[in-house]
Amino acid sequence: MATKQQQKETPLHELISYDVEALKQLPLSSNLAENKRSLEGLFYECSDMVFREFIIEGTSTKALLVFIDGMVNTELVDTSLLRSLLIQEGQEADIECLMQHSINATQLSLLDNFGKMVLQVLNGDTILLVDGNDKAVSVGYRGAEHRSVAEPETETVIRGPREGFNENIRTNTALLRRKLKTPRLKMKSIVIGDETHTNLVVAYLEGIVSHDLVEEVLARLKKVHVDGILESGYIEEFIQDDTWTLFPQIMHTERPDTVAASLLEGRISILVDGTPFALIVPSTFWSMMQASEDYYERWEISTLLRLLRVLLLGVALFTPALYIAVTTFHQEMLPTSLMLSIAAARESIPFPAVVEALLMEIAFEALREAGIRLPRTIGQAVSILGALVVGQAAVQAGIVSAPVVIVVSTTGIATFVIPRFNLAIPIRMLRFPLMILASILGVFGIIIGFMFIVGHLCKLRSFGTPYFWPMGPMQFSEWKDSLIRNPIWQNMQRPVQLNTRNATRVSEETHKEIADQGGMKGEKP
Repeated sequence: MATKQQQKETPLHELISYDVEALKQLPLSSNLAENKRSLEGLFYECSDMVFREFIIEGTSTKALLVFIDGMVNTELVDTSLLRSLLIQEGQEADIECLMQHSINATQLSLLDNFGKMVLQVLNGDTILLVDGNDKAVSVGYRGAEHRSVAEPETETVIRGPREGFNENIRTNTALLRRKLKTPRLKMKSIVIGDETHTNLVVAYLEGIVSHDLVEEVLARLKKVHVDGILESGYIEEFIQDDTWTLFPQIMHTERPDTVAASLLEGRISILVDGTPFALIVPSTFWSMMQASEDYYERWEISTLLRLLRVLLLGVALFTPALYIAVTTFHQEMLPTSLMLSIAAARESIPFPAVVEALLMEIAFEALREAGIRLPRTIGQAVSILGALVVGQAAVQAGIVSAPVVIVVSTTGIATFVIPRFNLAIPIRMLRFPLMILASILGVFGIIIGFMFIVGHLCKLRSFGTPYFWPMGPMQFSEWKDSLIRNPIWQNMQRPVQLNTRNATRVSEETHKEIADQGGMKGEKP
């Protein structure tokens, strides 16, 4: 890495390059002392690094173990690796011989340069170097602490699996493999981040997913050059089709069953180490309006709930704007008794309807954000009591009227019905420009805003798939699993827009038997 003269003049850690790609060009030395000195320079002032030097029994050969404390299972290192190396009884201390006959581990790899060795150490492996060998062995004794598998907090269900992803990518791939027990399930690994070297896994079902889609996803990921990836949200912003939009074009989920169902449809999932949220591409507006529980209950109630969600999405988006438009410009649209009641409630209010609604909406959003950021033990209580106290006090003080409190509360409740939190965010944000348009142009302003939103949704793409499909472009044959939910046995084909290689989901025989008999009757006696 540097000449001896340079090392005497300048501290070693200042002479060493931290670029992993450059380190891959630097071969290991057969001199253990030089390798140790180089590693100590690389990990200068890293108090969690462990360098355990020892002599292999019976050979007088020096060896060195290198690992990060807290990321390896030290019990295995002590009882398995060290013990096996300390009872060699005069056997030859060749690194490949030790790897084949002496090291008790299933995950072993031979390394010949500093770049690979540094990456393996940072990933939690234990490195063994032996004097006189210009190669090292990486031993997979990882044992970092991680959160156990638990029920996802953001996607709770009454009926369905209760297990969710955690921050360990290998746990997540194992959960997914348990759902899809097939060699068709492929998992390609990619590392992104100059400093974080974050592991990503691109999962898909070979023979079902379109090859073009796989190549497109991999191509976009390989174009990402950044210093670090800490959460899947970083990846989402890099690879989405359109940056300048409020609407999310990539769905994320904590549920292995949701990922498995998406892969069976011909989609692709991206799992990121360090986060429980997996990405699913391509995604559409209507897929984000679906909950995993829709497929675990009867199709009649699932269809009703989907229609209810669409209705409440409209309530969440348009109710405050409609209140402003009607009370300001179109009083004749209301029954006389209702109009008189609203007029009496607003008689002493000093603000116009738009200011009144904006004040309450901002207060409600502030209370919601406070409830999220506060500790859980008091967050929910503060958000509920705060809304009740603030609303009641504002009405009694004559700052806002009772009808606008009802409107804002109804709007907030309707927002919570949207299954995906990231889809609810643009709905919450778009309420405000619609309220401004309603205060200027009345119902015509709302219509203009609605047309702009729908046109924008129809324009968006998610990895080439129309975002508003199958409503825009309209495709009635695909309504069976979007706005409504057909019985599962009727969904014989995978979504057309995904261009899957194998479109059949349910066999013709199964479908025909259930359709002809009105159910699975079984064999007649």
